[in-house]
Amino acid sequence: MRMRLLRRRLSLSAPRVAIRSALPWPLRWLAAALVLGLCAAVALWAFEFGKSLAGLDAGARAELQRLRAEAVQLRADLQAQREQNLAAESVRMTEKAAMQGLAEQIKQLEADNRGLREDLGFFEKLIPSSRSGRALDIRGLQAEILGGGAQLRWQVLAIQPQRNAPEFNGRLELVLAGSFNGAAWSSQPPAVSQPIQFRQYRRAQGVLSLPPHTVVKTVTARLLEGDSVRALQTFDLPENHRP
Repeated sequence: MRMRLLRRRLSLSAPRVAIRSALPWPLRWLAAALVLGLCAAVALWAFEFGKSLAGLDAGARAELQRLRAEAVQLRADLQAQREQNLAAESVRMTEKAAMQGLAEQIKQLEADNRGLREDLGFFEKLIPSSRSGRALDIRGLQAEILGGGAQLRWQVLAIQPQRNAPEFNGRLELVLAGSFNGAAWSSQPPAVSQPIQFRQYRRAQGVLSLPPHTVVKTVTARLLEGDSVRALQTFDLPENHRP
């Protein structure tokens, strides 16, 4: 029996024995990856070296340098354009502020001009008129209908066109005349009756409420000293100023 087993092991029909490595699979994959990477690096180096020998890489490098130079120039142009835009915007804002300032100055000058005209008209009224001899006078009587006929605004300038005139101490009265419900009408008592005191001139003004259905056609202002009328003036309201 032993002899048979010995002959079988030594004969050609004896079973084969496989010898396997004890290296783990992860290390095998790592070694394979290193080998492949090394091969790829060698191949890339050989490719680049061949390109440099053939002169194919020179044109690409020159083109790359040109593109880089153009990119730098474009950045510089863009920065310059931004600076120009900022400067133009600053100039535009300055001009806008200057225009606004000029517009405000023009408005102020127009207001000053209107004030000067009013003052000029006021002082022109202070100049003695041809009706001389009158120590007391009424000038600048004005009236205007407001609120569709519900109110009347009035203004009176009373003067003593003499130097060193004595002080006047009396009363100012306003009498309105027109129609009420189609019939003749006048304000009785006077619509305005107030004390007035001045030496050279005095300006008085106010707003009156009118009775309903009243059409005012004339306004008469008078200065009284006691019961004596010292000065009198009547103002006719234009037709287009009546309600």
